[in-house]
Amino acid sequence: MSKYFRPWNIDQTLLLPPNVQDFVPKGHVSRFIVELMRESLDLKEITGRYVSGLGQPPFDPRMMVALLLHGYASGLYSSRRIAKACRERNDFVMIVALDPPDFRTISDFRKRHLKASYGPKLVTA
Repeated sequence: MSKYFRPWNIDQTLLLPPNVQDFVPKGHVSRFIVELMRESLDLKEITGRYVSGLGQPPFDPRMMVALLLHGYASGLYSSRRIAKACRERNDFVMIVALDPPDFRTISDFRKRHLKASYGPKLVTA
């Protein structure tokens, strides 16, 4: 008698795309960081520096700050390692919503907004 295995349907297409938040369990630190970025942090000092309409639209600063915060919380400080995690780890894939920035974009964002990153303020409402 041969052994039966669960089907491995690597080429199966999905009828509906999954919700990226389903990639990580509830209570995971990445969900906390995303919620913090959406609800509590004031990033006007960072968003105010984007004035030009030329070129490709930049990544959302809330996503980039959440990505950096989660990288730091996970022990990843290198832009290359964070970019690699955005392709390989579900918690990072959820933060970037399947649209990962490359390592130069992460590095440039960090350099450009280093001074502002010392003081994101909590929104009091």
